[in-house]
Amino acid sequence: MAAKAAAPAPASLCVAAQAFAERIAGKTELDLRGEKISPAQASALAEALKVNRTLTLLDLRTNSIGDAGANALAEALKVNKTLTVLWLGGNSIGDAGASALAEALKVNCTLTELSLWSNSIGDAGASAVAEALKVNRTLKWLGLNMNNIGDAGERALRSSVRSGCELGI
Repeated sequence: MAAKAAAPAPASLCVAAQAFAERIAGKTELDLRGEKISPAQASALAEALKVNRTLTLLDLRTNSIGDAGANALAEALKVNKTLTVLWLGGNSIGDAGASALAEALKVNCTLTELSLWSNSIGDAGASAVAEALKVNRTLKWLGLNMNNIGDAGERALRSSVRSGCELGI
């Protein structure tokens, strides 16, 4: 059975991705804090990140990327080899987005700092991240404070964090 080819990206996504690619070309840091980035724009940015070879810090704090944007960024993190710092605080990311990012953390070998403060992550998202922490060896700081993480999620995270990784809950 032949593998199914990926559906081509919509033309509008390709245009937006190209615009982000041009915006980040040659830069090592990009501050998009509070720029009302939508899930669709986050998807376009993620497409650009898949091929970018210079950006090391991306600040997307206080936008509106939600779970869909987090999922798109997670797919980019699976292939991006330069991004070391990603700030996603205040983006309405819930358990689904946290779970997608957790899957990316299992294979990403460059990200050292991930901020997810002030989102809507609960125990399910925290547990998914905890599982990722068991295999990720590069993350040095993870911020999850001001979420909806209860005792069970906190226990899972604390039992999975390794020495050398600071956890903010």
